[in-house]
Amino acid sequence: MGKLVVTTFVTLDGVYQAPGGPQEDPSGGFEQGGWSVPYGDEDFGRFMTEVFGRAGAFLLGRRTYDIFASYWPKVTDPHDPIAGRLNGLPKYVVSATDLDTSGWSRTTTLTGDLTEEVTALKESTEGELQVHGSGALVQSLLALDLADTIHLLTFPVVLGAGRRLFPEGAVPTAFRHTGGRATAAGVCIQSYDFAGRPEYGSYELPEHP
Repeated sequence: MGKLVVTTFVTLDGVYQAPGGPQEDPSGGFEQGGWSVPYGDEDFGRFMTEVFGRAGAFLLGRRTYDIFASYWPKVTDPHDPIAGRLNGLPKYVVSATDLDTSGWSRTTTLTGDLTEEVTALKESTEGELQVHGSGALVQSLLALDLADTIHLLTFPVVLGAGRRLFPEGAVPTAFRHTGGRATAAGVCIQSYDFAGRPEYGSYELPEHP
């Protein structure tokens, strides 16, 4: 059985919207798209290559699928470590509306119950069922306890606007830290495994008799 692994980019203030370019997602009047690009150094590229090398299939939200499908099928270099995986492995897209997947081979649209669909995919996937981008989908997966691992890449920038990965009302969740590194450009890469619900305590000093 495979496991579901999320790789997501956020700013220091938790924004995940449009990391890759100004036109990627301007919804809500967001004008700061492309904030991750200045930090894309060799360390960053090396980590992403490692991640894609473990993929067995991909699970994507509709918006991220549209962005990926407009670019990656055109990258035909067989030695490209990311294009080779994205173009050659199965891709599953969660979408509530009709979606034309004819332009990108091995793509299937998921329209049923998310828990049932994702659980079945995890059981049938050898290697990692990977989620990239897809912020709204990631929020749903976390709320349903379906994500096994999350790679959280925090970029050294504050935007003050945009959609946040963990908004008010997110399901309280605990994670176990499994590894981390920082890139030369200052991106903090931390990996966590799902660990259930938070535990609570107190730092209050005991009262003296």
